[in-house]
Amino acid sequence: MCYCCFPPAITALLCLWVRSGFSKASVAGALTFFPPNPAFYKFERYDRNGEKIADDEEEDDEDDENESKEDDSNTELNNESEKQESLSARTKKLQQKALLKFERDEQDARDGVTYKIIPDPRIPKVKYEGMIQSVKIYNQQAKSYIATVVYHSASNERTLIYSHGNATDIGAMSYVQGILAKNLNINIVMYDYSGYGESGGIPLEPNTYKDIETVYNFALTKFCGGNPRKIIIYGQSVGSGPSCYLCALHKVGGLILHSPFMSGMRVLTPSRALACLDIYPNIDRIKKVQVPVMIIHGLQDEEVDASHGHALYSAVDPQYRAEPWWVSDRGHNDICEGKGRMTEYVKRLRNYLASLEELQHDSTAGQEPAAITSFTSC
Repeated sequence: MCYCCFPPAITALLCLWVRSGFSKASVAGALTFFPPNPAFYKFERYDRNGEKIADDEEEDDEDDENESKEDDSNTELNNESEKQESLSARTKKLQQKALLKFERDEQDARDGVTYKIIPDPRIPKVKYEGMIQSVKIYNQQAKSYIATVVYHSASNERTLIYSHGNATDIGAMSYVQGILAKNLNINIVMYDYSGYGESGGIPLEPNTYKDIETVYNFALTKFCGGNPRKIIIYGQSVGSGPSCYLCALHKVGGLILHSPFMSGMRVLTPSRALACLDIYPNIDRIKKVQVPVMIIHGLQDEEVDASHGHALYSAVDPQYRAEPWWVSDRGHNDICEGKGRMTEYVKRLRNYLASLEELQHDSTAGQEPAAITSFTSC
């Protein structure tokens, strides 16, 4: 069958795959990861004496990358070799930037540098009286440092690890995280994927798995007393990928999926002609999860159709189906928008956390855990 017999989306993906030298990672990186540039925050750096360290001048590198992206989008490339050269140049630039960031982060670690997150001034602020800690965690597998923000709860070891969506970062999400920390009375751990914001490395599917495992081990030892049942994993949109991966392999206390997808390629096309290029096979991994799973999905979602959320819900082992939230008048990114909707969001998360606590209490007491009652609500 020739290329013209395929649907346009598949033809475009196939061409990209060939141009990348048959690299699945390159295709996934080009289609999946769009770190905000510039980021919606920065980490201020402080030396051992608490004195602020002047910022390094990295803007030139970011400007060069922006110019490269503009050239790529505005210049018509007339042959395959030029297109492949463009992809190679982008990859090389990302690698160079990652190396420079790693060298600075390594030096910071040796010098005992501490950090403080400064969100973009356009992001609304939430008054949070607890401690907010900004750290960079060393990802030994990926050989990079992960930018992480922790909202500490003074009285609770339970910890929620939040994996955010695609074109956002921990700065843009700081408002929502502040609300959750203030109202849920648990530790909230928010991190950036490799290549996002202040995190080092390159945004690739395998790196996101290494990222979340590193953050998981950090939270397990620092906040949860080594008890994995005190960890709740929260994955939004692309964050559902690393979240399902982690929960299929490691013990946790619960899993929340917000606007999730069945798999990366299924968002672009239902055809399985290029299944070999698929990433984040959530629909397969969710079947292996053995903790209560709550799914949140807007029924007007035009980026990831609500059918993805329904399919994942159906794939969860029935005994682990927590009450989902099908939001009738919301899309992909606006489920929490508005005072009334945010209140409903927090209330449903509280109810879910309470159900987890009840199940864990029954299990600790030696009783047979009560079955999770499933509902469908709009």
